[in-house]
Amino acid sequence: MAISKHIEEFHGLPVHDFTDHEGTADPTPDPGSVAWRVQVEYEGGQDFAAVWAAFTAAVDTTRVRALVIGPWWEEEYELVTPVVAALAADAGRFPQLRALFLGEVTFEECEISWLQMDDVTPLLTAYPELEELVVRGADGDYEGNGGLKLEPVKHERLRALRFESGGLPGGVVRSVLASELPALERLVFWLGTSDYGATSTDEDLAPLFSGGLFPALRHLGLENGMRQDALAAALAAAPLTRRLEGLSLALGTLTDAGAESLLGLTHLKRLDLHHHYLTQGMQERLRAALPGVELDLSEAEDPEDDWRYVANGE
Repeated sequence: MAISKHIEEFHGLPVHDFTDHEGTADPTPDPGSVAWRVQVEYEGGQDFAAVWAAFTAAVDTTRVRALVIGPWWEEEYELVTPVVAALAADAGRFPQLRALFLGEVTFEECEISWLQMDDVTPLLTAYPELEELVVRGADGDYEGNGGLKLEPVKHERLRALRFESGGLPGGVVRSVLASELPALERLVFWLGTSDYGATSTDEDLAPLFSGGLFPALRHLGLENGMRQDALAAALAAAPLTRRLEGLSLALGTLTDAGAESLLGLTHLKRLDLHHHYLTQGMQERLRAALPGVELDLSEAEDPEDDWRYVANGE
């Protein structure tokens, strides 16, 4: 299930593409009424610096509440480093920015495992009022430079944090869990596979499961992973799970063995398991055991298939 469509809404706002034709931009919407999508067009004759300059000149950035950053290269893939630097440097021009999606890119524009990421810590340090951050991609460039990184941070306002990748570095997981995020309500990791750079371990996640981190956390997603059965068993017994309202183990390789552990989670409001390897019998058991839970069991894969895969790898 490759990412084939762009998002149409972000942070509760409709996404609006910024366009700049022959130097005349079309900032039709009220600047604070939409999530502005800024991207470099393929063979459009502009690099990100030029597009960003046109955007900040044409739109009243003091009223922008949400940004969606699409492809930042024109033809050859490039590290996201200058994009992060530009966003951080111009933070003073975006006093109302509350949400940022870095790397909102479909597979036709670039496979998720080819997105050339770098240290995203400056985005959190430059925007202390940010409430939502989504980052897609984790790889570096072809010379071994870059790669998704995060340093532990203290951020008082962040409510939602999501990392989407075909292979999430363990260092990012550890840094998130070493951060002070007292307002964090939603946390989602696409763990991915070792084939695409995933290095996190169960030990990395143990501090989270203990329940001592992130007092406001109410939704946890450990998605797109190969060890969903083990995670399901750990979460079923974890102190953290008792205070969660929503849990997702979607997009991965969950089987009946892991789902067995989830049958007692009747306190949840939502349980998302879509893209799974559950038998029809186990799906019926889950529905019977969790009648008051909003349960997503869509995108069932063949439980007899020995070759199991995550929804988003390459």
